[in-house]
Amino acid sequence: MEAEASTFESCEIMAALLGSSPLLLQSWSLCAAANAAVPESFTAEVIGDVAYVAFSGVQILPRCGGGRELVTLDAGGVEELFWPLNRHREELREPAMADSGILKIFVHIYTHHNLLEKMTKVMEKSKSIIITGHSLGGAAATLCTLWLLSFFHTKTTHHPILCITFGSPLIGNESLSRAIQRERWCGKFCHVVSSHDIMPRLLSTPLSSLAPKLHILIRYWHLSMCSPQFGKLAAQLTEREKDKLFQVVLAHSNTISNPGEGSVRSQFWPFGNFFFCSEHGAISLDNAISVLKMLYLMLKTSAPNLSIEDHLNYGDYVKKVRVECMERKSFTTECLPNSSYEAGLALALQSAGIPFLDEAARMAEHSLRTARRIGQTPNLNSAKLAISLSKITPYRAEIEWYKASCDEADDQLGYYDCFKKVDASVRHARVNMNRHKLATFWNRVIDMWENNELPPDFNIRAKWVNASHFYKLLVEPLDIAEYYRRDKHLVQGHYLKYGRERRYEIFDKWWRGREVTEEGNTHRMKYASLTQDSCFWARLEEAKDLLESIKCEGDMRKLAPIWESLENFERYARGLIERKEVSKDVVAKNSSYTLWAQELRALKLNM
Repeated sequence: MEAEASTFESCEIMAALLGSSPLLLQSWSLCAAANAAVPESFTAEVIGDVAYVAFSGVQILPRCGGGRELVTLDAGGVEELFWPLNRHREELREPAMADSGILKIFVHIYTHHNLLEKMTKVMEKSKSIIITGHSLGGAAATLCTLWLLSFFHTKTTHHPILCITFGSPLIGNESLSRAIQRERWCGKFCHVVSSHDIMPRLLSTPLSSLAPKLHILIRYWHLSMCSPQFGKLAAQLTEREKDKLFQVVLAHSNTISNPGEGSVRSQFWPFGNFFFCSEHGAISLDNAISVLKMLYLMLKTSAPNLSIEDHLNYGDYVKKVRVECMERKSFTTECLPNSSYEAGLALALQSAGIPFLDEAARMAEHSLRTARRIGQTPNLNSAKLAISLSKITPYRAEIEWYKASCDEADDQLGYYDCFKKVDASVRHARVNMNRHKLATFWNRVIDMWENNELPPDFNIRAKWVNASHFYKLLVEPLDIAEYYRRDKHLVQGHYLKYGRERRYEIFDKWWRGREVTEEGNTHRMKYASLTQDSCFWARLEEAKDLLESIKCEGDMRKLAPIWESLENFERYARGLIERKEVSKDVVAKNSSYTLWAQELRALKLNM
C-alpha cells in the first residue's frame, strides 16, 4: 500500500470548487451572447461588483496559408502592450512568441474598438474583472488578460483579474509560457476544454499532415468555429473524412504529449490552469506536460463525429459539471482503492470520463501523479527553505559584526569604504566568502520561485519579503564596493546599469508589492542601522565621476546637464540624511560621501 501523502487528489477537488461556483455559468452566458451579438468584437456587463468582458468567438483569422505562424510579441508595433513578457528574452532559449493570426485579431480589436477606453469605464463600475471568450474569442481574451496584467504591472493597486476561456486554441510557444510563469500570472488563467472538443487540438496540428482530399479543412483556419459557416463546413465532410481528420489530430496530439520519448516537441505550449470537463465531472491541471498528455488521452476516448460537433456544447458541460460536482461518486468492489490518495486518483479518472482499468487510464494516472508531485512540492520547498534560511544566519551575522566594527573604527571610513579598500586580512576574506554564500542561497530562492517551485504567494509573505530586503540593504553595498574596487566600471560601465544583479531588482519588486499597514509617526530619531537605499553608494560613484568631468570640461553647454545631475543627487542625499534614512557610515568623517560633499562645496565656491 502506498504511503498516505494526501487525503484527496488536488486536481479533482480544485475542479469541484470551481465547477460549483457561478463563475463558469455566468462566463459562458456572456460568451454565448457575444457570439450572437458582436462578431469580431466584445461585450461587457457588470454583475454585482464583478465586470464580465466577453470576446466574440466569431472571428476571421487573417491568413492565407495552411499553417500557424509564430511571431514575437513586438510584431506589428505592439511591443508596449506586453512589455513585461519581453523582459525575459535574454534568459530564455527563444523569445516569447504568439500565433500571428490571433495576435492580429487582438490588435485589431484593441485599435479599432477603443478597448482601453471601454475597459477603463468598466473598471470604474466594478471591483474585479473576469475576461472570457469561446474558441478564437478565448484566444483574444487570453491576450487581453496579458495586456491588462502588463498595463497594471507598475501600479501598486489594481482590480483582481481572471481569464476563463472555452475551447480556446493554444496561443504561443514554450518561452511565452515560461515568461508568464516568471511574472507569476499563471494563476490568472482557467482554460475550459471538453473531453471531445477537437478544435483546441486541431489548431495545433500542422495542416501539411492532412490528405489533399481534406483541403476544405483549410477554411477552418479562416472562419470562426462559432460562426454559422462552421456548421455548414462540418456538414460537407463525409464520415470517412471526419475519421481521417480525427486520426491525424489524435496522432499529432500523441507525439507532442511525450516530449521525453524522442517525439516531436509541441510548437505551442499551454500555461495556466486547464479545466477538463466531461459528462462525468471535471479535473483541473496546471502542469504543462500533464496538460498535453490529457489533451491526447481525453480525445482518445472520443468518436470522430462527436469530437467535431462538441465545440459548441460548452453550455451543456457547464451545467452538467455543476451537478456532477455535487454528486457522490462510488467504486465497485473490483477496483476498490487501497488508500485515500488512490481513491483521489480514481475519482479524478472518473471525472475525466476515462475508465479506471484500461490502457488510457494507466497513462492518465501517470500524468495525474506527475501533476500531483509538482503541485504539492511548493509548500514543502518553502518549509525547507525556511530551515536553510536559519542555517545561513551566521553568515549574515558575521557581516553585521564586520559593519559594526568598521563604523566604530578610528579611521572613520565606514562600512562601504572599509570593504572597498585593498585588504588582505582574514576578516575581509571571511566577509567576502559569506557574501558569496548568501548570494548563492538567494539565487537559489529566485530560481525556485521563477520555476513555480514555491507557493504562488511566496513573494508577498512578510517573512521572505523582509528577509530578502534586509539581505539587500546589508550586502549590496559590499557588491558595489567590490565592483568599483576592481574597476569594473571602467570596462563594463557603471554598476546601476551594467553591474547590478537581477536578484536585487526582483527583491525591489517584492518590497514595493508588500502589504503596507497604516502607521503613526515614522520620523526617525537616530540614523538607520542600514542605509535604506541599497544603491546609494552606486549613485555616489556616478556623482564622483560627474564631479571629475566638470573639472575637465571647458564647454559651458555641456556643463549645464552635468551640474543638474550633480545637484539632483546632492538634494537626494541631503534628504536621506535629514530623514536619517542612512547608516552612520555615510556621514562618517572620512567616508566617500563626506569627502565628495566637501569637494563639491569647494568647487562651487571656486566657480
